Amino acid sequence: MTQWTKSMFQHEKPVIAMAHIPALPGTPRYNDEGGIDYLIEKVHADVQHLVNGGVDAIMFCNEDDRPYVFRAGIEQVAAMTRVIAECAPRSLPFGADFLWDPIAAMAIAYATGASFIREVCSGAYESDMGVWSPNAGKTLRFRRAIGAEGVRVLYNIAPEFSSPLGTRSLAERAHSVVVSCLADAILVSGPMAGEEPDIESMGVVRAAASNVPVFLNTGAKAENIATYLKGSDGVIVGSSLKVDGLTWNEVDPARVRVFMERVREFREGNP
Repeated sequence: MTQWTKSMFQHEKPVIAMAHIPALPGTPRYNDEGGIDYLIEKVHADVQHLVNGGVDAIMFCNEDDRPYVFRAGIEQVAAMTRVIAECAPRSLPFGADFLWDPIAAMAIAYATGASFIREVCSGAYESDMGVWSPNAGKTLRFRRAIGAEGVRVLYNIAPEFSSPLGTRSLAERAHSVVVSCLADAILVSGPMAGEEPDIESMGVVRAAASNVPVFLNTGAKAENIATYLKGSDGVIVGSSLKVDGLTWNEVDPARVRVFMERVREFREGNP
């Protein structure tokens, strides 16, 4: 197993916590009255709770830009860049995720100093947004063109709100993405944000992905985190750290504390 994760996150099985940005300018749920200052205020508070709670990294995402699109607007890219620049922690690595435009995510990451992006970069899917056919070659060529080779790309190969087209298995897709798309890590998701994938699928993907880390992308909770850390190379967590466990609510410091206590118990038992 390549250990770039340990050098970046200081742990072999890191916890990346989500900082969900409220709806950005130009999207249906944008808060015109609050403006950009409202976005910064909300995200800054969430980031502070996550950092104080002991997570290993932060992932910024435009989670409330519903309904999602495949190409970012200039106004969304500009606003998200501003929010991350204002709110990014100085003590932890952080990443960017733009739903669902990997070129926008890469540009934002490069401009803000982010260490990684999370995106759907490969495959073909039927989805809530229509037929989805991302282009990994375009994304990595853009990374090279702007000098962002240091930005790691976390490939979501089981994206939420969609199902894959074709007959290849999850394991076949994982192996292919490693070989043909140069994935830095592979993510496995449940059917919706906050929902767990089958734990057996994590093992299947890890076996197929060779020396590339495999992360749980959705469904991490205090109650199951030991199981998923045992069966993965790290986790991304969002909804279960929010008030009442709801994706759209603010971060709950008590939930973060309990979650990270379970993580520390796992690490102490698995040094």
